[in-house]
Amino acid sequence: MPTIKDVARRAGVSVTAASYALNHTGTISEETRQRVLQAAEELNYHPNAFARHLKARRSRTIGVFITRFAGAFYEEILDGIHEVILATEYELIVCPETRVERRIFTHRQVDGAIVFDTSIPDEQILRLAGPKFPIVVMDRQLEAEHVFPLLLDNRQGVAQAFAHLYRQGLRHLAYVAGAPDSFDNNERMQAFLNEAARHQLSVRVYPGNFTEQSGYAAAQRIIAEGDLPEGVFCANDQMAIGFMRAMREHGLEAPRDIAVVGCDDILLARYVQPPLSTIGASRRAWGGTAAKWLMSYLEHEEVFPPQRIPTTFIARASSLKHPETLE
Repeated sequence: MPTIKDVARRAGVSVTAASYALNHTGTISEETRQRVLQAAEELNYHPNAFARHLKARRSRTIGVFITRFAGAFYEEILDGIHEVILATEYELIVCPETRVERRIFTHRQVDGAIVFDTSIPDEQILRLAGPKFPIVVMDRQLEAEHVFPLLLDNRQGVAQAFAHLYRQGLRHLAYVAGAPDSFDNNERMQAFLNEAARHQLSVRVYPGNFTEQSGYAAAQRIIAEGDLPEGVFCANDQMAIGFMRAMREHGLEAPRDIAVVGCDDILLARYVQPPLSTIGASRRAWGGTAAKWLMSYLEHEEVFPPQRIPTTFIARASSLKHPETLE
């Protein structure tokens, strides 16, 4: 592989002059610059971008650390981030839930990070964040300088979903929880339980982990207990879909036997039978806003005031048990 020394030798100039020509810096004649560029082309020489950025202490690369790539939920977030980065000169590195993020964080191969991965502990984020390494977090409420939380307004959508069930006269309710280490799950559950307490209602809580199978298992347990709730809120759509699958296997229907509500408004939610009531937010806007925040800080040290991504309840057939009460 040719080096800059090879280019300088072929062009008959010093290494410093070759560097000036290739990086469009320094004071050299146009004739010398062209001679160096011609030599580089003949040798098929390409500057080592990583080394150049390392010397400047900037990689012009953004790191996105996300739990997984699969599924519409994460795909839309990544699309929003990618769309913003495409309009800049920055590159993007996306890492799933692996040990890779430790190496990239430690060696500063990125200028800043967007984190949506609960396997990265708070302590590590707090230790790494700094004026030269800002971090936007999308999965935790972490208050620290150079750490910027950008979260969903879970309470808004959940309050609307609870009101939808309550207005239909449903009082015997259950909640199927997501992963216990999930910030969004804990906020959604607390918001739902707070709304219930405000109306002097108690809610049974069943464990889950955001997978369709865990929603299915929760429904099997509820059905086995024999005391069916009138309405169930699942912390995400996959669990709600699994919950309704178990209901069908036992000859039960939503909303006739149990009104079912999910969260996230994944594409499949509108196509399952019955179509699933859910809480939606623009995941593309969520990812895009995270990228804009990070870029604004890196380029201008601009800090945005705290804000939440709006959520809204979307009523579909799965929870319309008594639609006449909503008119």
